[in-house]
Amino acid sequence: MSAPAAVVQGIFGIGGEAYGKLQSVCTTPEQDLTDDRLSPAHCGAIVVGGRRITKSAFDKARALGVSALVSGGIDDQDLREILGYDLGVAVTGSEKLGITVVITEGFGDIAMARRTFDLLTRLQGSAAAVNGTTQIRAGVLRPEIVIPVSAEAATTPTPVVAGVLEIGAPVRVIREPYFGELGTVHGMPAEPQVLESQSKARVVTVQLARGETVSVPRANVELIEGATT
Repeated sequence: MSAPAAVVQGIFGIGGEAYGKLQSVCTTPEQDLTDDRLSPAHCGAIVVGGRRITKSAFDKARALGVSALVSGGIDDQDLREILGYDLGVAVTGSEKLGITVVITEGFGDIAMARRTFDLLTRLQGSAAAVNGTTQIRAGVLRPEIVIPVSAEAATTPTPVVAGVLEIGAPVRVIREPYFGELGTVHGMPAEPQVLESQSKARVVTVQLARGETVSVPRANVELIEGATT
C-alpha cells in the first residue's frame, strides 16, 4: 500500500518515532525556538521552529508533552546537557527522552532552509510522523519528517531549483569529523587526492562558516537547497 507524502530529511536527530500535528511557532526561519513560544496547546504536537532550539525550550516542551521539536540548529553544549553525555559516533534514536528532536541544518545558530521552513509552515495542522534516528559515522540513516498529503496536492507541480556543486556554492558536510558544519565550496581539484585512509577520491575544499578551510571527499558534502551566495 502506498500514499502520497511530503518527506523532509534532517541532518541530525535524537529520539525514535513520534507522531502529531505540525504546529509552527516561528514566523521566519531566523527566529529561535525559545520556551516562551510554547504553551499547553502544543501537547502532542510536532512543533516547528526556525533557527536554534534552546535548552529551556526543550525542557518546557518535554514537560508540556510535546511530541517532537523540529528546527534548524542546536548548540552542542545544550545537546550534551540534554543527553547527559557526549554524543559519539553511534546510531541515535534509542534515547528515552519522552520527546523526539530533528535538526534540519546542523549545530549552532543555523536558520532552517527557507524551502524547508515554507513547506512545513504551509502544511501546518497536518498529521505527521517523525523519526530522529541518525547514523552519524556513515550518514546512512538520516532523521525524517513524513507528512501525508492529498492526491491533488501531490500532483501539483512544484518548482525545482537544480543545484550545482561549484566554487561559491553553499554546502553542508555530512560525514565526520566535520559532520553538520556549513560552508562554501572554496576549490575543486580536478585530480583524485589521497585520503587519510590512503584511498583516492575526488575532493572539494570547503571554507567552513567558522573560518577554517578543509578538504573532504565530494561524496561527503551536500548542496543546501534554496540557499543563495
